[in-house]
Amino acid sequence: MSDAAVLDVVRRSGTSFYWAMRLLPRERRRAMYAVYAFCRIVDDIADGPGAPAEKRERLAGWRREVERLFDGRPQDPVARALAGPVARYGLGKGDFLAVVDGMEMDADGPIVAPSWAELRRYCACVAGAVGLISVRIFGTGEAEGRRLAGALGEAVQLTNILRDLAEDAGDGRLYLPREELDRQGLPHGPPNAVLADPRTVAVCEAVARVARGRFDESARLMAAMPRATSRPARIMLAVYSRLLDRMVRRGFGRLEPRVRLSAAERLWLALRHSWF
Repeated sequence: MSDAAVLDVVRRSGTSFYWAMRLLPRERRRAMYAVYAFCRIVDDIADGPGAPAEKRERLAGWRREVERLFDGRPQDPVARALAGPVARYGLGKGDFLAVVDGMEMDADGPIVAPSWAELRRYCACVAGAVGLISVRIFGTGEAEGRRLAGALGEAVQLTNILRDLAEDAGDGRLYLPREELDRQGLPHGPPNAVLADPRTVAVCEAVARVARGRFDESARLMAAMPRATSRPARIMLAVYSRLLDRMVRRGFGRLEPRVRLSAAERLWLALRHSWF
């Protein structure tokens, strides 16, 4: 896949990722765009049409492709685009496989009211593992980068979960943790029925508090890091933290329309947190 094709995948996604990564030096930016293209492909398999067995087989194909990538013989164009970054930045095979693990959790069938432990494992796979890949590309130190990837990945994913509750419920999914539902006395039932219950507001508020705590932890970790290597993470924190704050202010009694930041606002946050 050419650089232009990878960039097109990122731009078309409409994600805040584009704004956070576009200010990186060229080689690091190219590496992150290739990582995003990989994540987009496996995520589309998990969320797209098809029976669970078919999705499993396609994801298994990507497991084999990751093995080929780290054996130095990638075949898929996206995997070939990743070959240089893997060698240049010492990226870990286990992190790419963990991303596939997370997609398999979705592909196996709708996730409904997981335990906090299951939800945290899911976050670690679909967001934390991407963070571990990313901090190596950014040049962050291994120990502090690993802690930051875990904290910020969980905060971002929990924010995404709260933002997408209505959309996910339409697909039969409910990522709100079982313990919080039980604490409010909510019966286990279809996701749309759970969201219609006013007691779900307290559940969402509890998840938002956990996400806020993880954002705060991320900010403390970044304060001790060189600004040059933590810049993309600072931008991601600023964008998703603002999304979370906006949802909390609106209140979780209203889930639609989905909270968004405008392109201009995301660009302003990217510029602000790049230089100040």
